[in-house]
Amino acid sequence: MINIAVLGYGTVGSGVVEVINTNQKHINKRAGKEINVKYVLDLREFPGDPVEKILVHDYSTILNDDDVKVVVEVMGGVEPANTFVRQALEKGKSVCTSNKELVAKHGAELLEIAKKNNVNFLFEASVGGGIPIIRPINQSLTVDHIDEISGILNGTTNYILTKMADEGLAFDTVLKQAQEMGYAERNPEADVCGYDACRKIAILTSLVYGKQVDYEDIYTEGITEITERDFVYAKAMNTSIKLLGRSINIDGTVYAMVAPFVIGADHCLIGVNGVYNGILLHGDMLDNVMFYGRGAGKLPTASAVVSDVVDAVKHRHTNIMTIWSKEKKVLGDINEFACGYFVRVKGAVSKDELEKVFGEVELVTVEDITDETAFLIKSMKEADFNEKIKSFELVNRIRTSLN
Repeated sequence: MINIAVLGYGTVGSGVVEVINTNQKHINKRAGKEINVKYVLDLREFPGDPVEKILVHDYSTILNDDDVKVVVEVMGGVEPANTFVRQALEKGKSVCTSNKELVAKHGAELLEIAKKNNVNFLFEASVGGGIPIIRPINQSLTVDHIDEISGILNGTTNYILTKMADEGLAFDTVLKQAQEMGYAERNPEADVCGYDACRKIAILTSLVYGKQVDYEDIYTEGITEITERDFVYAKAMNTSIKLLGRSINIDGTVYAMVAPFVIGADHCLIGVNGVYNGILLHGDMLDNVMFYGRGAGKLPTASAVVSDVVDAVKHRHTNIMTIWSKEKKVLGDINEFACGYFVRVKGAVSKDELEKVFGEVELVTVEDITDETAFLIKSMKEADFNEKIKSFELVNRIRTSLN
């Protein structure tokens, strides 16, 4: 029997216990050992819940119990999670977590501690919820140079943008609906401002290049400026608007960003709607490969966590190699990144006027919209665009990925 402890009995923590209890025989068969939840740590009480029998409030009870071989950290936040995880690894206990903030900030250090103590630090659920992406990068796509990652990495923002596209609703209206349905937090800033997706693309980029990518260095833009009129134009162009986390290697320089993009009908991510996530990788040998599924939620995320528990049990006394050093990966300056743009400016502006400033453009017209001019720029560096747009009164601009 392998005893485990779960730190945190919130949405994911309760899901971990439920997954293990529901699929116990199947999980044990996969692990080759019986997995037993010996402790659940939480500051709260849960009267009437069977978890009361194994509930503890003092982490030292778990840390000092040599019978606990695997610790599941699903508390969220950086502290005290970071301290607890470090202590567990140093005590020779493997750790499985869904905590993207912790992994993005301290992943390289924690992997190093795990290696020194011949245990494992596993974090499949930290990106994409139930979608397997960490393990494929580490174990399945090892012969390719991954030169691009493009992902819809946040279910809340994807739900909002999908509703805006399908029903022509305003951002604020859909956000309120998402909060009422439990898809968005009361304070939705981490989602709608792109911070959640930023931490996830930081983790993926760190793994692909084997060096630390600090999320603070990643250009991040959310969806709060996207309007229902943007979607009217998108529909006219047979495109859609998605919040993407992107990491792109261009001639040896890696650019990373989170921002809304207009994507075309032939883009692999065009059909990823609602609360679903999709992650597209491009390898020099493999070409494109896509991972799709529920990027959040109690049971999908718990499923990924428990899969890591099984992996930890199967690899007891063997550290699973993960290449992610503390050496910092320097990212390219976003101002030097070139991409396409969908642009809206106030007033009626002729194509000739626009092309004198931007070079070749393609006008986008929609019947009954006469108070502004919309157009596409095929490719331009950020710095150049920001300078040239000063000649006009900007309504909105969204980067494009149409090629």
